[in-house]
Amino acid sequence: MKKIFTVLLSGCIAASGAALSGFTYETNHASALTKGCKSAYLMDYNSGECLYKENETARMPIASVCKVMTLTLVFDAVSAGKFTLDDKVSVSERAMSMGGSQIFLDSKCEYSVNQLIKSIVVCSANDSCVALSEKVAGGEDEFVALMNGKAKELGCNDTLFANCTGLPRETQYSCAKDVALMFSNLIKNEEYFNYSKIWLEDFVHPDNRTTSMTNTNKLIRRYSFCDGGKTGFTNEAGFCLASTAKKNNLRLVSVVLGAGSSDDRFNSTVNMFEYGFANYRNKIVLDKDVTLNDEFAVRGGKKDSFQVKPERNCYVLSAAEKTPEITHKVVDFNVKAPVAANQVVGEIEVYKDGVLVDTVNVVAAENVEKAGFGDYFRQNASQWAI
Repeated sequence: MKKIFTVLLSGCIAASGAALSGFTYETNHASALTKGCKSAYLMDYNSGECLYKENETARMPIASVCKVMTLTLVFDAVSAGKFTLDDKVSVSERAMSMGGSQIFLDSKCEYSVNQLIKSIVVCSANDSCVALSEKVAGGEDEFVALMNGKAKELGCNDTLFANCTGLPRETQYSCAKDVALMFSNLIKNEEYFNYSKIWLEDFVHPDNRTTSMTNTNKLIRRYSFCDGGKTGFTNEAGFCLASTAKKNNLRLVSVVLGAGSSDDRFNSTVNMFEYGFANYRNKIVLDKDVTLNDEFAVRGGKKDSFQVKPERNCYVLSAAEKTPEITHKVVDFNVKAPVAANQVVGEIEVYKDGVLVDTVNVVAAENVEKAGFGDYFRQNASQWAI
């Protein structure tokens, strides 16, 4: 069975009125979005569509922004059940001796995975990166191999990692577009936002020492829509930032690399966010909490049909001044009872102006029990009634 219906989007996104402190922005011309940066990229998180780009595939060092991939592999390991956030990590002498930004781990102590993740997200701790790399893969070299494998899996063709910290080393590089892909993948982990919005916090060591942490991403305090990001700086890489901001249904991912100053990276990022929010909108066209109008038929069940819903939300991006035509093609999989709630029973193809932009699973919104002999008897008897 196939059903086809059309929904038209309406309305437009208003220019953002974010309260900024110390930032200026330009929304009229995309060519004026960045200042003092070697490379930049702005994309819609949900669709992956690029909204602005500048020298986006140029290979260059990204400093501590490489910790986006370090965090990704740690979250992947937690999701795979290799360890929990509460599990303890023994700190090696090598991890403790890392230079650059650090949280001053003690090799005589054990720390929770949760603590170490927090110190990386908030204050870019190199020692925590190495400690977690050893927890995940047994050693940093083995971990770096995983980083490069994950980069290829995500389609990052202009990226090569040589360590998990971003400390200067030959033959490591990435580009603005690849960083945007990696950061978008990282923030699929909702747990990330439990750490990324922390501004100030004391890191309490097992021996009761404390180290004060301040978020290196100043946009957390200075730009109201920003709720996550990863900074980086070395003399070689310049000032770098991968970040995300959300307004209404539109979540954007921004990357700037090789900025000449810290202000340049933050101002350029805000410019790109403001441009995106002013000129684009993200309309929800499928809501995972709302059942579809049409029920699906079922064979061999105690009832002839059942309610269904999308497995996840679906958004369609469009320019603010345009109203695209959105068409849904619904296909059921000729389902046979029994059916369990949340079981995949079909799919919806979503088209924008005739072009396929997404495919979403359809799941059962209720259980359907298999019909027994008595059910068949009653069904047949009802047909015999005069």
